[in-house]
Amino acid sequence: MKKRNQKRTPSQILLILFLVIILIGTIVLMLPISTPKGEVGISFLEALFTSTSAVSVTGLSVLDVSKTFSTFGKTIIMILFQLGGLGIMTFSSIIMFLIGRKITYQEKRILQEDLNQETVGGIIKFIKRLISMVFIIEGIGAILLFLCFRKDFEVGEAIYYAVFHSISAFCNAGFSLFSNSFEGYKDNYIINYTISILIILGGIGFAVIDTVIQNIKRKGRKKSFSLTSRMAVKLSLALIIIGTICIYFFEYSNIKTIGNFNEIDKMTTSFFQSVTARTAGFNTINIGLMKPATIFLFLFLMFIGASPGSTGGGIKTTTVGVIFYSVWATLRNKPDINIKNRRISWHTLNRAITILFISFMYIFLITLVILVIEEKDFTQTLFEVVSAFGTVGISMGITSSLTDFSRILIILTMFVGRVGPLTAALAFGETTKRPKHKYPEENILVG
Repeated sequence: MKKRNQKRTPSQILLILFLVIILIGTIVLMLPISTPKGEVGISFLEALFTSTSAVSVTGLSVLDVSKTFSTFGKTIIMILFQLGGLGIMTFSSIIMFLIGRKITYQEKRILQEDLNQETVGGIIKFIKRLISMVFIIEGIGAILLFLCFRKDFEVGEAIYYAVFHSISAFCNAGFSLFSNSFEGYKDNYIINYTISILIILGGIGFAVIDTVIQNIKRKGRKKSFSLTSRMAVKLSLALIIIGTICIYFFEYSNIKTIGNFNEIDKMTTSFFQSVTARTAGFNTINIGLMKPATIFLFLFLMFIGASPGSTGGGIKTTTVGVIFYSVWATLRNKPDINIKNRRISWHTLNRAITILFISFMYIFLITLVILVIEEKDFTQTLFEVVSAFGTVGISMGITSSLTDFSRILIILTMFVGRVGPLTAALAFGETTKRPKHKYPEENILVG
């Protein structure tokens, strides 16, 4: 008989922590203080949707955040996506540091799972560097945004808007205090490029930024970059460049989006949307007015998402990279997957393929169910589901019109997208011991 008091796995604990924070956020957002005086409070499902969207750093909303919530409510949302972006266990670690409590090995393993790190060793030092790094980046971003917002708002309000959007951008949350996101600032280059850089830094992965900083400190000594960091940077840059070029040419003559812009504005907008499409969710043009080819490109970018150990979602750039090199090795009839004089293990490939398969199947099933219930346009429905799964938050405008059951499915999708499809699957799976014997191998004809 199996023991019922077995210790929970890091994946299970991580899911529970996220659920607890989401529930707390939901309850607080339902309080009268979270909405303007005289306004009717929001329902439980609306609060749950908003809280989940914030913790999962998605940005989808069934409400207009700028008008529905008071300053207190907006601040709660900001805290929630800061928690969700950096990881709940990261903030728990900060509290432990402050009270002088040591972190146990089990807690280190949960941190490892939360931050998507390879090893437990050195995780505490990494956390301390990460916190400093994050607040410095968000602080610089807030200063630059303040210089722009100061022209439109009073000092206090400009500071609040700057801090809110800087954190939202770095955490790839996509929440904005403007009803139309950044459409009103499409010709402000400082805001466009500041937001874009914050999104890129948040989505490239904490380990990559930390590696770059540590290498700069070496001063003359040999630089050291892991294969993960190299692949994350190269693929991120490739996706940004390809996305920018494609959006520029696809929308070049579309007068509903960038057709009437000058060349510099067209390129700036294309770059901004290419960056934000992968996981952030901001927009400077109306997404619903884009051409079908651009919509299809967005689906591709949203599905891939950011890099591992970052604030972004999606199946991750390195997952796509490993599968790509695997296909390339198969086409060249190579027995192993080799990248830069390094051999990729079959275990890593199996994980990548599992993530890809689970993600495809999940999106297929959720989209199918919503289509049966809602009878909405296929493209809009698929776009909404992929946006939620990739924790992007870009919408073609159907979020607020969904029925309660469909909203629950989107809530679940945002949650799965934030914790990761594999982590979610492992949390509900049962850990089994490695078998003592292996069965005879037999080939199956495929293709």
